[in-house]
Amino acid sequence: MPPTRRTHEVRIWNSAPYEGKRGKTYRVRWRVGLKTHGKTFATSKAAESFRAELITAHRKGEPFGFDSGLPPSMLPAVDDVTWLEHACDFVDLKWPTASPRHRKGIAEALVSVTTALLTSDRRAPDDKRLRQALQGWAFNTGERGEPISTATPPEDIAEVITWVRARSVPIGHLADPQVSRRAMEACGLKLDGSPAAAATTARKRSALFSALAYAVELRRLPANPMESIRVKRSTQFEVVDRRVVVNPHQARALLAAVHELYPSLEAFFACLYYAGLRPAEARHLRFDDLYLPEQGWGELTLRGSTQAAGSAWSDSHTADEDRPLKHRTSRHVRQVPAHPDLVATLRTHLDQFECSPDGRLFVSRFGIMGRPLPRPFSKPLPMGTVYRVWKQAREAALTPEQAASPLARRPYDLRHACVSTWLNAGVPATQVAEWAGHSVHVLLRVYAKCVYGQEEQARQRIEAALHRDP
Repeated sequence: MPPTRRTHEVRIWNSAPYEGKRGKTYRVRWRVGLKTHGKTFATSKAAESFRAELITAHRKGEPFGFDSGLPPSMLPAVDDVTWLEHACDFVDLKWPTASPRHRKGIAEALVSVTTALLTSDRRAPDDKRLRQALQGWAFNTGERGEPISTATPPEDIAEVITWVRARSVPIGHLADPQVSRRAMEACGLKLDGSPAAAATTARKRSALFSALAYAVELRRLPANPMESIRVKRSTQFEVVDRRVVVNPHQARALLAAVHELYPSLEAFFACLYYAGLRPAEARHLRFDDLYLPEQGWGELTLRGSTQAAGSAWSDSHTADEDRPLKHRTSRHVRQVPAHPDLVATLRTHLDQFECSPDGRLFVSRFGIMGRPLPRPFSKPLPMGTVYRVWKQAREAALTPEQAASPLARRPYDLRHACVSTWLNAGVPATQVAEWAGHSVHVLLRVYAKCVYGQEEQARQRIEAALHRDP
């Protein structure tokens, strides 16, 4: 780390309250040389306590650093804490309350940052082996079992972990803008060095920001360096490509192909297309969640989702874990109308296929090499089976040109087709958002390119209004 420039020219102001979106906070401001620093606290007592420390150090004649804004007595002792150790502490903090997919996402972000901040690549292990050791053990509290400072890595990765420990930068080095910028840039790159998707970059940088905020909380850093670094942010939004949306004829052909290939999955894909369910929501459906009259529209009551993140990331050590609906609490439910075609498909499914003991509709019925599993079926439908059957259905139902295109490339694209159909049918955006489990803002932003055929109607309405007789 470069030497710190210091001065005795310090001025400290009184703390001041501030009314913001998150309520009242208290900010302490002080100036070191010509540079003004500030720190915000939730309570006036915490702010005054911090201000008193500044005044005491100034009266003692301690020089204040230009970059940190703090005297030596208030700087955290970070030389003994490496970035690797701090990252593991951050994982341990987040693990109890994070979902399996969130845990995995945090680990992926920290792996990208850790490999970018190594002080040397001399005698480096194979890149794949290095990443597996970090993601599979160091940044996995369930596998590690205890704090990194006392944990003993398995024999097959012990050498790799020792190598990383010896070359991990002290956490204090991230106060240097050049080091923290390198960490931020690593979040935006794929393994081959090419730019990552905007959503991936944002997700990884969010994890890095939280890790650095935790370092400030532990006083391992004087401030979060990401707050003062300006990087180019992608202006791209997550917008559905109209090319992935199937029309009703194509959708029915795909469902018919699934019926021929794997009959027990036809209703699963029908839920995505006719009711706009996410795959994880369809995997969670139970018999008690269905209202299926003999004629007309039915209704699905969604109570949760079954996420697939891998056994290494779940508390139950199983590949799947039941979670609440996306961005909702465990008490929240969502009711979605079931088109008569979906009602008929689900009634046929219930007549032909057995549910799990707890009423789950879509379960694993076949094991390795297609061998039938013993009853009762209890495991949720594997996503590997979903992707394999969908790939085969596309090849059977679509032309070679269509199969090579983005058209319905993923099962999730059936949900896009459903929501697009609702919007283009003239269903109010507020109602579509409620059915789809979106906010209206996100709904209109994501599906902006899929709403078509309404411009001419809008022009006719405007023209009629302007020519209306007084």
